[in-house]
Amino acid sequence: MTDTDQRDSARLEALGYRQELRRSLNILGNISMGFAVVSPVVGLYAAAQVGMSVAGAAWIWALPICLLGQSLVVAVYSELASQWPLAGGAYQWSRRLASPAFAWLSGWMWQFAVMFGNTTVAYLASPWVFALFGAVPTPTQQVLVSVGFMFFCTLVNAYGINFLRWFVSLGIAAEGIASVLVGLSLLLIFRQHGFSLLTDFLGAPAGLGVSDLNAFLAAVAVAGWAFIGFDACVSTAEETKDAARQVPKAMWWSLLSVGLVVMLNAVSVELAHPNPADVVSGKDLDPVTTAVVGAFGGWADKPFVIVVLISFTACLMASQGGAARGLYSLARDDVFPFSKQVRKVNKHKAPIGGLIAATVISCAALPLGLSTSAMGSLITFGSAATFVPFFLLSVVALVARVRGTWQPAGAVRYGRLGTPLNALAVLWTGFEVVNICWPRSILAPAGAPWYQIWAALLGVGVVTVAGVGYLLIRRPHRRMHAADQDRPIGDELAPAVI
Repeated sequence: MTDTDQRDSARLEALGYRQELRRSLNILGNISMGFAVVSPVVGLYAAAQVGMSVAGAAWIWALPICLLGQSLVVAVYSELASQWPLAGGAYQWSRRLASPAFAWLSGWMWQFAVMFGNTTVAYLASPWVFALFGAVPTPTQQVLVSVGFMFFCTLVNAYGINFLRWFVSLGIAAEGIASVLVGLSLLLIFRQHGFSLLTDFLGAPAGLGVSDLNAFLAAVAVAGWAFIGFDACVSTAEETKDAARQVPKAMWWSLLSVGLVVMLNAVSVELAHPNPADVVSGKDLDPVTTAVVGAFGGWADKPFVIVVLISFTACLMASQGGAARGLYSLARDDVFPFSKQVRKVNKHKAPIGGLIAATVISCAALPLGLSTSAMGSLITFGSAATFVPFFLLSVVALVARVRGTWQPAGAVRYGRLGTPLNALAVLWTGFEVVNICWPRSILAPAGAPWYQIWAALLGVGVVTVAGVGYLLIRRPHRRMHAADQDRPIGDELAPAVI
């Protein structure tokens, strides 16, 4: 065991836990997890068509706004991850900054956001399998293939972090090279429009009966999806060497690198698209493929599909691994349903109990794909539920700073800038939570039922009510409090009352 390994194990023990997972990731391995979950291809596909349909070509300005806002969140996360490099970051950090009940509820909300996000990724990935053969799946076929995707990624995860790292690294290498080369080619060789197009709403707001400002706010709500995966770096903190220093760096690298690639490709797709107005009118539901195939010709169709499939697979693998480690973090404290089973680690030092639980829960939501409107509701909820923990964690961190109950003490500290950056993170995440949850018919398919328009607020409400119900009946926070009282960790646990 190296000196670094000994320091990492001693640090983890000081935080109250034994080293059960395999600590073998270097900073590049940790970055790969964050890069895969953020994923420039998945992020662009999730946002491009919807963004253009509501705000025309001008939607791309939502991307730098979201990147800047999420950079504020990463600044807060960096100080927390450096001081407490633990899997299950949102739960573990809130536990040290706030009351046990608040921390538990934050962890509950975060876990379901990630697990249902995996449902969404698997569902959106499956049509690309059929695209390889030029087929269009029925809803049942799409759901079944999504289940197959989920189980394949589960199998890879079950063989441990080294096997997962190999698959994910292969995926992001293909994705990164293809994304940059395609983006630059579209921009420098196949551009069909002037840069003035990037400020043109193309009549989209007027067609939807809303103002330009309201349309752009809807685009900001959608664009946030492209910048939410950096926390996967935290999920593998207990498997990363010198995690207190490397995890914060990995978060910044994954967020900024993916952000730049997403913005490059968003601009390139718009300027190379033969007719952006078709996206606004609803005639073109896949502007990315239209731009790529239109530029490179029909031969690029299948290779492009393969790159997209690889990107979605790497994204799902890394995100599923993060969900499993978050459940493991809750279960080892005996504060999650069936904790004894969920906390199990297999011979490959993979959190197999959390992996199985995450897969079962994610697959349980896939039958919603039999109704496209219901799956749309799940996608909307996943985005909202992800930003709620960002907001809650930013709030408790700021309150702890102001009260003086938390002074960042890790390798990463922003000094006097820490508090204003934290305050701005609270404002950004609070704005984005409201913005995403705001019921908008323009983000739902024509004729969508009322519950899809209110899906974000309803989904967050249902998961919160379920969590509060479990909290009141099972009282897991009492076990957390008792464990903290018995743990001789000095100032590592100093919960405030929030």
